[in-house]
Amino acid sequence: MDENENFLKDLDNKLWTSADKLRSNLDAAVYKHVVLGLVFIKYVSDAFEERRKELLEQFKDPEHEYYLGGDEELEAEELEIRDYYTEKNVFWVPALARWDTLQSCAKLPSGTEITVKNGKIDTYKMVSVGRLLDDAMEAIEKDNPKLKGVLTKDYARLQIDSAKLGELIDLIATIPFIHDNLKAKDILGHVYEYFLGQFASAEGKKGGQYYTPKSIVTLIVEMLEPFQGRVYDPACGSGGFFVQSERFVEDKGGRIGQLSIYGQESNPTTWRLACMNMVIRGMDFDFGKEPADTFSRDQHPDLRANYIMTNPPFNMKEWGGEQLKEDPRWKYGIPPANNANFAWMQHMIYHLAPNGSMALLLANGSMSSNTNNEGEIRKELIEKDLVECMVALPGQLFTNTQIPACIWFLTRNKEAYNGSRERKGEVLFIDARDLGYMKDRVLRDFDHEKDILRIADTFHAWKKGDGYEDEPGFCKSVTLDEIRKHGHVLTPGRYVGAAAQEDDGEPFGEKMERLTMELELQFEESAKLEKAIRENLKGLGYGS
Repeated sequence: MDENENFLKDLDNKLWTSADKLRSNLDAAVYKHVVLGLVFIKYVSDAFEERRKELLEQFKDPEHEYYLGGDEELEAEELEIRDYYTEKNVFWVPALARWDTLQSCAKLPSGTEITVKNGKIDTYKMVSVGRLLDDAMEAIEKDNPKLKGVLTKDYARLQIDSAKLGELIDLIATIPFIHDNLKAKDILGHVYEYFLGQFASAEGKKGGQYYTPKSIVTLIVEMLEPFQGRVYDPACGSGGFFVQSERFVEDKGGRIGQLSIYGQESNPTTWRLACMNMVIRGMDFDFGKEPADTFSRDQHPDLRANYIMTNPPFNMKEWGGEQLKEDPRWKYGIPPANNANFAWMQHMIYHLAPNGSMALLLANGSMSSNTNNEGEIRKELIEKDLVECMVALPGQLFTNTQIPACIWFLTRNKEAYNGSRERKGEVLFIDARDLGYMKDRVLRDFDHEKDILRIADTFHAWKKGDGYEDEPGFCKSVTLDEIRKHGHVLTPGRYVGAAAQEDDGEPFGEKMERLTMELELQFEESAKLEKAIRENLKGLGYGS
């Protein structure tokens, strides 16, 4: 495992450093689509070539049903029949869009004509590398209806230098296809995810619109444990929650396909990123017919999901609340027109299956605000016993906001169910504000073992009644009566108390005497420094 991780880490650093050098004058927000589009086309082309080699072996194998008697001309013709690929859920890649074609053509001068054999023989005239990539993407979409509208086709419009694009193609070509322990799709998927995170950091605030920090995504998935059923994210960004959910299933010995993926995203370019992210991993998904606003054009009106998780825009002001006052989703109160926090929450509850659970990242204000009906909605959610756990997060976890955040965990069923004990009338509070470490000057991160598993294991122990104990300063199980006494405020700090201080064994009297002496010495040193500074200023003609 360490060997694989080191391999991927080295690959990440090499690729990102090289790709960033080629960025030239393009903004990260634009360059992101240039690079990730190429990573995607590398994936579909690699998968196609892998199937092609497999077919060739089968055509030559006398024991296989596809054996063609050693006829090389027939073998070459059969390799171009798309049904052989689609039967294995491999995208058909037209000859123009195959990676070796793109890489060789990227070095040709403008005006060069090339021969492309794809069922019939055609010629293609090179205009620019950007135009070649656009035409390749167009050809892939045309032959694979599932990818309609998904691929980036802006290379020519961006007028990127052909030589730079050619270098970038050569760089993406170095992503290894063969590895002893890792599949090609796993390597490419990892590179795609890593680049998403790096671009999000480079874009700062805008990057947060499509990327949730991996540590937070992992924490939510570890707590919800989406092993089988329907998973939904109503503000799915680039699809990070789905990727981590599938990874969770595989880590627990399950198989890809146990989860049914449903998402929605309003930003068209982000919607495309998410679709490509799923395709690279071979995941079936339903992101609706098109990018659309979750509140006004719900793409999954009849969905009842087993697991719902999302990181929506915090405190979103313009969400169309005035036009949706009579919406059936607002079962627990009409959300304020100038803040979508409780609209997101009620939308998710509306789509939650009878035994479903959900997690929602929100600004800390959602736990205590009483303005514009928010307090009444929160009170109703608590009194209906939907709130299961509240987690307060440390600051500086997000690239796009410094607003303190928390995670709400809600469930429709607190009965003893599927290994859990009955938890009616109970809420778990976890204060994780002191957890994590600074990964650089501005961003904090969670360690998987020390932080993520500590929080998740605490939640599961409480939920199952398996060795859970309150820990002052970190976690406490609280009844609804106690929450009522606090005016239905859900801030964990109100309930968990302060962490116990370790006794250092020094008697109080001795400690006070020691500290007083240290303070006197510091006062003396301070007086000396003040005197020296005043004398220096006086020598310069300042002060008296």
